[in-house]
Amino acid sequence: MATALTRLQAGGFSIGIEAPLDNDWTPRGEQARRIARRLPGEPDLQQHADLARLADRLGFRALWVRDVPVYDPAFGDAAQVFEVFTYLGYLAGITEEILLGTGAVVLPIREPLLTLKSARSVQQLSGDRLLLGVASGDRPVEYPLFGRDFDTRGTRFREQIGLLREGTAARLPQRLEVLPADGPTLPLLVAGLAQQQPAWIGAHMDGCLAYPGTPQEHAHRVAAWRAVAGNKPYASFIHLDLLERADAPLQRWRFGLRGGRNALLAELQAMQAAGVDHIGLQFRRNERPLADTFHEIAEYVLPQFAANA
Repeated sequence: MATALTRLQAGGFSIGIEAPLDNDWTPRGEQARRIARRLPGEPDLQQHADLARLADRLGFRALWVRDVPVYDPAFGDAAQVFEVFTYLGYLAGITEEILLGTGAVVLPIREPLLTLKSARSVQQLSGDRLLLGVASGDRPVEYPLFGRDFDTRGTRFREQIGLLREGTAARLPQRLEVLPADGPTLPLLVAGLAQQQPAWIGAHMDGCLAYPGTPQEHAHRVAAWRAVAGNKPYASFIHLDLLERADAPLQRWRFGLRGGRNALLAELQAMQAAGVDHIGLQFRRNERPLADTFHEIAEYVLPQFAANA
């Protein structure tokens, strides 16, 4: 039976979507936010369920959600608003095939046993579609709120990875267990280095969630990843504004690009050639309606990478 990790890599390259499913980082989206009196960086989630179902039906490989426990106006991004494991459980109930990934759960500020229980619950309820992206976190303001120390987050990260890997047999009094107990091993993908040495990351993690970049930048990062992790999956993200004209030329910006579907296809092919296994597309800067954009990518782009999936 295929696992979430093997499904992610099936065919050699795959394309997913990153939540929130909104284009609120556009002039029109910003105007709507002000009218609705939502916070800066708070997306409009009225259509998120319909768009998640659509992404599932159209064949996108994974849907990624983020872990932002506290809204910080200095950072200005509420992500998809909903608590990450609660949202994954909801998405598991309204989708059938699409993988469900976190990008990424901040382990050191969470209660380890509850993180284990939450992850196992989503894994089982989704039919083994969970891709558990994890991180050490990079927002110092959050740690005192949870009674955690920012400077020791690397040590806490390693301890929690041990629990997620080994379970609770050596950590709980006899006869106690965290349920659900059975199931496949949790697939762990790391965002960044999580305050660890590359060799440790390569040995203990199942995959890499890399910072957005150009194909040339990813080629160097992929080589470094392969040196410590072998053929474990390497994934990253693109902030996309897909223009209506198919041959609109590529324009780069921070974290992504604007252009027509031909430019997007060329960029994804370059990512594949650089050794990237998966790209998640984020649409917060996308000017067009997201349903139209999803349909166009599914019709013209996904089939180019689906021959061996």
